[in-house]
Amino acid sequence: MSDIGYIELLRNNSPFRMLFAANMISFIGDWFTIISMFLIAGEVSDDSPLAIAGVLAVRSLTHAPLEPLTGMLADRYSRRGLMVLANGGSFVILVCFLSLDLLGNLLSVYALTSALVLARVLFDPAEYAYLPNICDEDELLTANAMGSAGWSVSLGIGAGLGGLTISELGVYQALWVDTLTFLVSALIFASLPPGGPEKEEGRESGFVTALSEIKNGWIHIIENSPIRRVVVAKAMWAAGGGAQVFLLILIGMEAGFGSVAAGSIGVLYMARGFGSGAGPVLGRRLMRSESIRPSLLGLSILTAGLFYLIISFVEWTAIILLLVFISHGSSGINWVMSTTLLQERTDDEWRGRVAGTDYLLLTGIMGLSALGAGLVLEEGIFSLRETIALTAMIQIVMGGIWVLFATPSERSMI
Repeated sequence: MSDIGYIELLRNNSPFRMLFAANMISFIGDWFTIISMFLIAGEVSDDSPLAIAGVLAVRSLTHAPLEPLTGMLADRYSRRGLMVLANGGSFVILVCFLSLDLLGNLLSVYALTSALVLARVLFDPAEYAYLPNICDEDELLTANAMGSAGWSVSLGIGAGLGGLTISELGVYQALWVDTLTFLVSALIFASLPPGGPEKEEGRESGFVTALSEIKNGWIHIIENSPIRRVVVAKAMWAAGGGAQVFLLILIGMEAGFGSVAAGSIGVLYMARGFGSGAGPVLGRRLMRSESIRPSLLGLSILTAGLFYLIISFVEWTAIILLLVFISHGSSGINWVMSTTLLQERTDDEWRGRVAGTDYLLLTGIMGLSALGAGLVLEEGIFSLRETIALTAMIQIVMGGIWVLFATPSERSMI
């Protein structure tokens, strides 16, 4: 794997530089909106854990079923065009909801959440498949690490800025400000060079053809064990991680970091975001190490769970910010490593569909995990600390399974 530097990549690859900048702006908009949805869901439901978990569940369960379709689209149509459409669509959707004053109850919060996900689900496989078209193989690991860091910094900035702006202006005025992030990012994406897929003369279209191409993508994954192993890596983290993303909100409320917007959600989500970005940057040497890399996907899941297990036992003071930072730093390594391996192991003609399946498993399991934790807490089956410990143990087990059963096959490929 490449040793190219971050500054070198930004300086020498102008398409990636533009993509990175547009992604930063777009992701800030995403997290700005998500924080608003958490707050509105809490306000209209008297801070019901299940109602707040519902925001994440709606996001994930809207996302997941559409991923195979949008992955197929990324293998058929302009990836640049799909990215522009996704961000332009987010701008239009948010403006419509605000202009028509449609945010007044929990159902409307879920409706806006779902509508914005429709745009995001169009974007993700297209961007995933586009990156190897503008970066050569020596640049991919660095580019993915930078992309993860950018997403994470955007999460931190979006969460922190969202909480502050909402506290000062209110939710609706803050969302009007947020619309600009989607508009600006769409304009930058439109200025990018074309990036695949290759046009095929006489290529058939239609619903049956689309289903056939999705099916062929799944068959390709199932029959290709090096791809199949990596596709499940993010999903194994999500089995506990989806719930943990939701539980951060409740941890902050109980820990007393401040108001819901600026304290509970903003501070902990900033720790999560900055950790997710720092992990791949600091762990790039591990991802290049031939001795560690074969087991790294499993070890990163196991480590992420271990630090949430510690969170479930310690006193909830500022120390948990460090624990959250380290846990999500480890999950960030899992994300970057699995993404890079899939991009390297997948031919361009299959890349969108592989990405779609990767995101299908990740988002579907994240949604179910968050919804399950919300139900457990709503029904009083476990306490908050017990629920955190349960999600951590799930990750520890998942990581151990990957290390035991996937590592030998990964080592044989070196």
